[in-house]
Amino acid sequence: YRTAMQEWGTFDSSSVLLNGGYELVKNSMRSNLLSVQSDCPHREKLPYGGDLIANSPSAMHMFDMSAFYKKTIRDWMDAQWDNGAYTETSVWQDLNDYAGIGKGAGETVWATAPPVLTVRHMQHYGDLDLLKESIGSHTRWLEFLNKEFDSGMIKKGYDKKLKTYRGDGSGLGDWLALPVKDTYLTHTGFYMASSRCIAYISNKLGNAKMRKKSVLLAELIRNRISSLYLWNGRDTFTYPMARYPSTPGPEMSLFARIVPGEKRCAVLKNWFRRKGEIWDGDEETLFLNELDSSYAEQLVNAGVLIKDDEDYLFSNSQWQGFGEGIFSIRYALKTLSDMGFHHIALRKASGIGFGTTEYMLTHNATTMWETWWRSEDVYSRNHPMLGAIAEWMSSSVAGVSVHPTTVGGRQVLFWPRFPKSATMLKFASSIQGTPVGDFAIAWRFENLPEDKSEYYSALVTVRIRLLVPPGGSGMLRLPLPSSKTTKIRISHTNSIPDLDAARDEANRKCTNRRKHGLGFHWNWEYDRQRKKWYTHSSRKSIGTACESFLFNLTPDWSEQADITHDVVSRTDSKLSAGLYDLIVTNWKLEKEEEGTGRLGNIPQYFHPNYKPGPFCNDSHSFDWHIDDAAHII
Repeated sequence: YRTAMQEWGTFDSSSVLLNGGYELVKNSMRSNLLSVQSDCPHREKLPYGGDLIANSPSAMHMFDMSAFYKKTIRDWMDAQWDNGAYTETSVWQDLNDYAGIGKGAGETVWATAPPVLTVRHMQHYGDLDLLKESIGSHTRWLEFLNKEFDSGMIKKGYDKKLKTYRGDGSGLGDWLALPVKDTYLTHTGFYMASSRCIAYISNKLGNAKMRKKSVLLAELIRNRISSLYLWNGRDTFTYPMARYPSTPGPEMSLFARIVPGEKRCAVLKNWFRRKGEIWDGDEETLFLNELDSSYAEQLVNAGVLIKDDEDYLFSNSQWQGFGEGIFSIRYALKTLSDMGFHHIALRKASGIGFGTTEYMLTHNATTMWETWWRSEDVYSRNHPMLGAIAEWMSSSVAGVSVHPTTVGGRQVLFWPRFPKSATMLKFASSIQGTPVGDFAIAWRFENLPEDKSEYYSALVTVRIRLLVPPGGSGMLRLPLPSSKTTKIRISHTNSIPDLDAARDEANRKCTNRRKHGLGFHWNWEYDRQRKKWYTHSSRKSIGTACESFLFNLTPDWSEQADITHDVVSRTDSKLSAGLYDLIVTNWKLEKEEEGTGRLGNIPQYFHPNYKPGPFCNDSHSFDWHIDDAAHII
């Protein structure tokens, strides 16, 4: 039961865990879109700005949010204080005002939702009238920050050089993260984002004076952050006196083009030094107290539990799961995938045990939880706040997203990333709806060996299908070839067969698979008499793997064109309307990087002699560009 809007985004893959996580997010979204985008449908029911910033990319992937988000932005404009301050929620509730910089302002991240949503709205829906309507209110918010931010931060206890700052300062920051929250970085980063938003909007409206002023201010704030976060000389991009890893740190700063270009590779490498942590939360402790040792040993062998002498312990893994809060989930996954470490992002999202969506599924979740840990009292179990993983699945795992610099969703970026081995993933697909029509992508490994031990080493074929609707265009970007013998060929057709029939057939097959319960297959149950937890096998639909309708199409293709050279030279190819078929031959599968275990890091990636590839050296992406809506923050 929700506000009526078109549901136009989908994701499917061979991974029950990825599919299950996507379904958790979508189910939570569906039940939190009634007039306002609420945090949970049964308790607070409030439109928090931070939640919208965190998961609006997923919402805009899944649904046509054009009218809904226009109304949301107007709600905030109506609630704006006379001094220009925006509130934490779109209707002021006198909640958490302590977390802002004062004088009515909501926490800086939460209160920056209106301009950020406006920019994303323009990227997806192209509503120039909304820019004209909202620019005055957003400019007043930026003027409020210019006047009050520095003094407000000092009053909150942040000294200018951060010499006394130890993280977890006044503010909300990367909400419900497990590591230390770097609240200074989020406050200041979203001040920068506010200025970038005004620059973006001014540019679209042709106001060169305001654009120039806002770009200069945004760069000034970026440089302020960089000078402080590189001051200690460790190239970890953390606050000067940091003793422990904090969030968001390098992931947000790399994604949002805050880290100076010449430092990106060093910061990226040092990020892989981070490790997981032991977790001793109340519900997990109670669970272990009521778990037979035989089950506990099985979980140790599976890498879910840590055994310390005779004690069994839960832990959150840095590289095999999540400890990130609502913002850094997106930054971590997108940065890893974009900078050549998609296999590590896949491992995080496909992880098992505490701090994963698999953990939620094992406790019978059908919607996303508010936290990575179990909560039987305080926190919600229907809360899309951690839902940024869904948009990453569509944009990076399958490989389609609204292009960062387009307006009105007229152009998408087709950028599929493949796992190192076929044990992780064998196929993926996604549909991205836009005002001009549905774009779609599907890829799969073909000619896989019968012997699964060769899934780490075989030469295989990758087949990719792309659909560009009339009036739309696509930019094609493919991973660098994995071997010297890899060849990439493309063919197309403008005579597209019956798409509706192909979709109907694919949906029929998928529905049949779901009816047979081919999704996630077990969960924990509690024996109240014995006061013990035990596993229960069951046939569930959630997470069921289904293949794309694109592989049901058999048109007459044009002659193949070899685009290997373009891919090697990292030249994007522009695609006009039509259906495309790509064949990648001699794709070399490889062994996955192991690292040092669930609690460990990945030493091979921060070794002094390791070269992290061409992506962190890409000078084109060193700085934020005025038309880039995706990387404003």
